[in-house]
Amino acid sequence: MTKLKNVTAIAGMTFIAFGICCAGYAQQIVVYPVPQGIYYARHNDDFTVQVRTAGQEWQDLYEYRVMVDGDNPQPASMVQFDFSGVVELRVKMNSGTVNGAKVRPSAKGIQPKVEGNIVRFTLDRPAKLSMEINGDRLHNLHIFASEPEKEVYKEGDPNVMYFGAGMHKPENGKNGFVVPSNTVVYLAPGAVVQGKFVCKEVENVRFVGRGFLLEPERGFEITHSKNIEIDGITVINPTHYTVYGGQTVDLKIRNLKSFSTKGWSDGIDLMSCSDVSISDIFMRNSDDCIAIYTHRWDFYGDARNYVIKNAVLWADVAHPINIGLHGNAEGDGETVEHLHFRDIDILEHDEDDRNYQGCLAFSVSDKNRVRNVSFENIRIENIQEGQLFNMRIVYNEKYSAAPGNGISDVSFRNIYYSGHGENPSVIEGFDESRMIRNISFENIVIHGKRMKSFEDAGIKVGKFTDEISIK
Repeated sequence: MTKLKNVTAIAGMTFIAFGICCAGYAQQIVVYPVPQGIYYARHNDDFTVQVRTAGQEWQDLYEYRVMVDGDNPQPASMVQFDFSGVVELRVKMNSGTVNGAKVRPSAKGIQPKVEGNIVRFTLDRPAKLSMEINGDRLHNLHIFASEPEKEVYKEGDPNVMYFGAGMHKPENGKNGFVVPSNTVVYLAPGAVVQGKFVCKEVENVRFVGRGFLLEPERGFEITHSKNIEIDGITVINPTHYTVYGGQTVDLKIRNLKSFSTKGWSDGIDLMSCSDVSISDIFMRNSDDCIAIYTHRWDFYGDARNYVIKNAVLWADVAHPINIGLHGNAEGDGETVEHLHFRDIDILEHDEDDRNYQGCLAFSVSDKNRVRNVSFENIRIENIQEGQLFNMRIVYNEKYSAAPGNGISDVSFRNIYYSGHGENPSVIEGFDESRMIRNISFENIVIHGKRMKSFEDAGIKVGKFTDEISIK
């Protein structure tokens, strides 16, 4: 196939891979190169971050500036590297005094050690983390530590669209790269792509590597396609969606990292997509982190068969998870079904509009039916403003043409919340023909206490509901 021309490739720093043998297993650190074209312009000097294996020299990581929080955009920091074995991280705060440090998700159990203005901790497995100094969550350090790549491609490999270390922009003023069927798109460590990837009516496409997309219009635009995979990429501050999916079947998303701050800059928005697997992601977005709909724009059909697991979600604005708002109000409506969420850490939820609150939110309209949904092992750390659960059949005059048709057969099991100040949760149908039925809550733990009643859990069960239970 024809290879893309690297229009603005600039040589990056030296690629560093260091490995030793320790206690019977390989120890390795891979530090990504940084293109000179962004070396100074995209750096954040809040922290100096280094990593090493036991007894070896420290290796410097590049501290990228990423913008967070669409309500009040602020520069935070991000570092990324690959490793195997055990590594130690050393984080120096370059100005001010360290009075305390926290590493989240809290479920990881990482207890950092503070020595003056230096914070240290170790990792023995891949992790996606937020380090917050003195409780500052707007100027924090995001740490993405992945396992080493299993597949590495070279320029000239057949059926590979290759982006090497350096800067890459589309040719002729276009805003993206169109990807054909049966293609591997490889973003090598140190590759920075300033444009979106477009998959339209294609199949068998894989996006892999350790490069990232920098401020594209969208990250990945995947429509009317089949068998698409995204693995290992980081997307920094797109204008709109990180993954925009429409009427696509067999979509796999793994090890995706994302930041966004602009209007409609959702993380993963999927419309009429089915057979979807999402795992090992970190999404910090200023709109919904994950949204699942049926019909919208040119996309039609049901949405079914989702497995979403091992995710870290941070909604600076709107919902971490939102289900069912958009659909086809004509005819009998469409169905969202067989969705399974498990092992998810929600770090933050902040939304001042009551219509759009809810860490785990069902805003079902446009004649959608939502059924057979499960949430298990969900850890919610903080709500600045919002609700834990929001399950409603709604007619949203701004976005909808009709109320939803119903919600049924939803289970919440092992839900843990450790924050404060949330608004009461809501479960409410629309009328006697548009009800919420068969919803179960089991082991809902708030501030370490298992909730035995809806009143204890702060859940208001409203009208047009049936068989709503808690134990």
